[in-house]
Parts: sequence; structure tokens; C-alpha cells
Amino acid sequence: MSDRRRYRAWIITLLSLLLLLAASLMLGLCIGETTVSPAEVIRCLMSNDPDDTPAYVMRHLRLSRVLLGGAVGGVLGLAGVILQGIFRNPLVEPYTLGISGGASVGVSLAIVFSLRTVWEGLALPLAGFAGALATVFLVYGLGTRRGEMRVERLLLTGVMVSFISSSIVMLLMATTSNMNLQGIIFWIMGSLNETDETLTRLLMITSLASLALTYPYAPALNATRLGMEPAAQLGVNTTRVVKALFLIASLLTGVCVSVVGLIGFVGLIIPRLAHVLVGSDFRVLLPASFLGGASFLVLSDIVARSVIAPLELPIGVITGIVGGTIFIAIAGIGKTRVSS
Repeated sequence: MSDRRRYRAWIITLLSLLLLLAASLMLGLCIGETTVSPAEVIRCLMSNDPDDTPAYVMRHLRLSRVLLGGAVGGVLGLAGVILQGIFRNPLVEPYTLGISGGASVGVSLAIVFSLRTVWEGLALPLAGFAGALATVFLVYGLGTRRGEMRVERLLLTGVMVSFISSSIVMLLMATTSNMNLQGIIFWIMGSLNETDETLTRLLMITSLASLALTYPYAPALNATRLGMEPAAQLGVNTTRVVKALFLIASLLTGVCVSVVGLIGFVGLIIPRLAHVLVGSDFRVLLPASFLGGASFLVLSDIVARSVIAPLELPIGVITGIVGGTIFIAIAGIGKTRVSS
């Protein structure tokens, strides 16, 4: 395929993903306890009447929720494709490195020691981010020796830290009260029902900034597909690139997990789907994973709110079932291609 045709295909794919995201956001605004038309959605978003209750609900509840879903999904998809790139392993995802486990420990400790009554709505996000941050630097420190970072050591350390964190969370769940136990379980299952609009805005800014910050590393990621030594021979400072991308992806994951809880499979399955759609060039794989992750999480949240309405399923249940099914399907397709 010529470069011109390749670039045209990339542009068409990215525009299609952008349209899918726009459609997902609109669908998320239309569907809720009361389903409304797109025209009504636009009217509510443009309304300035402080006594317009439907407009208030649309702007401060539905809009905040779908934007949060898009931001978190985009970050998790982006973090997943970055980690799969630097580890050169399609089974690596943001939660593999123990980041989610550290956040879970932080939130569980905050719940057990009743810190929610001290800092109100910010207690759990702050505790979760502190736990995630501690895990990031622990894995980074153990995975680095004499200033050199080994991706194999990082991966193994992250897996072990994840197991230890899970054990600590289970210990806390086994020894705390039933009320605290319910709070821990609810957080672990994940939810986009965040009422603090400041946190939503923070995640939106973080989401867009993460794409702008990581995109310049696309050529270096393309070079690392050949291996670390060949990439170094091509002039890539592999140690600096791996350190920077690992820290960026880990911190992004920590921010998301601390706010919405554990939402699995987004960072695992979306990069694989993007790879099937656009190939392995990170110049298009990064934005494709970002847009795909945002759309996937928004659509998953719609399903979670609709299946047993007016009740709501944990969004982690939907992403787990759908993501696992898609992953098995992709693996089956790949096996069929190899055998043929």
C-alpha cells in the first residue's frame, strides 16, 4: 500500500472513530431514567433558564457523566496501548502493573478508617491516587537498577505488587464491618456516577493533555517494536523513553482509578481492536486507541444504565463481559489466520 493510500485510510478510520464517539456521547445524553430526543438534548444544553429542571439534569448529571466516561475511557485506552508498546506484550494493560491494586488499598484504608467523613467527596479519590502513586514509585524503584530500567523486571514486579495489594484488600474486607465491606465492593466494581464536576473537568483536561503529551513519542514506540537494542542503534534513547512513558501511563491510570474505581478490559481490548483496524504504526494507533476507549466506555455505561433500569449495573461488569468476549473472538480469528 502506498503512503498516500495508507494516510487516507488512517484519516478515514480516525474520522469514523470520532463520529462514533460523538454518536456515543449523544446517545448517552438521550438515554436515562427518561429517554429524550436529540432535539430536546440540544434545547436543554442551550437553555439558560435556572428554573428549567430538565436542563439542569442534562447539564449537571447526564453531560457530566458521559464526559467523564469519555475521558476515562480515552485515558485507559491510551495507557493500554503505550504499555503494550513498551513491553511489546499484547496482554499487558494498565492494571497489570499493580497500579489499580495500590489504589484499591488506598481507598479500602480510607473506608475502613472512615476518612470519608473528614474530607467528604474528595477522601476516596485522594486516598486512591495516593495508593496508586505509592505503587508506581515502588514498581519503578524495584524495576530500576543502577539507573537502567528493565521492562521484564518492571512487569514481574508489577504483577507481584498487584497480588500483594489484592491480598491486603481481602484482609481489610475480611476484618471490617459490613457497611465498610459494601463500600469497598461498590468502589471495586467501578462507577461513573461521580457528582463532583470539578473532578470531571480535571479528568477531561488530563485526558486531552495525555494524548498531546504522548503523541510525540510515536516514532520512538515504532522503533521499539524492533527491540530495545535495534531501537537504540537507530538513535532512540530507549531508557529515557521507557521511563517517561511508563510514568505517564501509570500516573494517568492512577488518576482514573482513583475517581471511578476499577474498570477493567478497556486498556486491554481497545488497543487490540485498534491494532486490527489501523495496524501497528503508533502514529495512528495512539489516537485510535484513545477514541476507541472513550467510545467503548460511554457505550458500556449506557448498557449498564439500561439493562435493568431503573436500577444500574456496575460498569465493570459490562466491560468485563463485553471485553472478554471480544478478546476471545480476536484470539479465535488470529488462530484461524495462523492455521490457514
